[in-house]
Amino acid sequence: MAQLMRTSNPVLSEKGFEGFGVMGERMTLQGTVNKTGILLLCAIASAAWTWHLFIQSQSALAVMPWLWIGTIGGLVCALVTVFKKEWAPVTAPAYALLEGLALGAISSVLEVRFPGIAIQSVSLTFGTLLVLLLAYRSGLIPVTQNFKLGIVAATGAIMLFYLLEFVLGFFGIHFTTINGSGPIGIGISLIIVGIAALNLVLDFDFIENGARMGAPKYMEWYGAFGLMVTLVWLYLEILRLLTKLRGRD
Repeated sequence: MAQLMRTSNPVLSEKGFEGFGVMGERMTLQGTVNKTGILLLCAIASAAWTWHLFIQSQSALAVMPWLWIGTIGGLVCALVTVFKKEWAPVTAPAYALLEGLALGAISSVLEVRFPGIAIQSVSLTFGTLLVLLLAYRSGLIPVTQNFKLGIVAATGAIMLFYLLEFVLGFFGIHFTTINGSGPIGIGISLIIVGIAALNLVLDFDFIENGARMGAPKYMEWYGAFGLMVTLVWLYLEILRLLTKLRGRD
């Protein structure tokens, strides 16, 4: 927990800035923004490919292998990036491409059942990103230590629940009320979306601190990678919420 005190995103911690020398180029805000844009383009490109593959075949079986390749490969790349930050210029784009495969597969399958859900999720995700960035830059959301600790605790609780749910699923135990489209399920999804969104604020704070502290140039890729992790999570949670809402019709 001590390593996550500065940001609840597990890949973004100010611990990552410790031990750096003063040689070489420095991390900048503009550089991180540019790298984030590149990662987003990578994710969009690979997502469009799996989307097109599904549209052509009209079969979930056609994209299912790519869903697993993207999910597992993305996890591996994320772990490598966390432990080898200096590899981020290579592993971060690989992560974005792999996650794009998975997101494209999931979105295309859900789009057939709920027309328009993909563009709604994308719009809400980027809309949330823009609103929270403006709120952060204007100082409307003060990133205090208590604020950070609260998001850390909430995010940790969500991840533990997801892990527990995954394990219990092998024994036939499912949380139908929480995952259902009833008031409780929708309410919980709204809370999770809110927590995922607030992680963006902590990510902005991490990136700004990194630039201020003069982190190495490759940390621009690492900061962009961390922001991508949160955006992927936020998109999936919004997609999950919209699925529940549309499922009530």
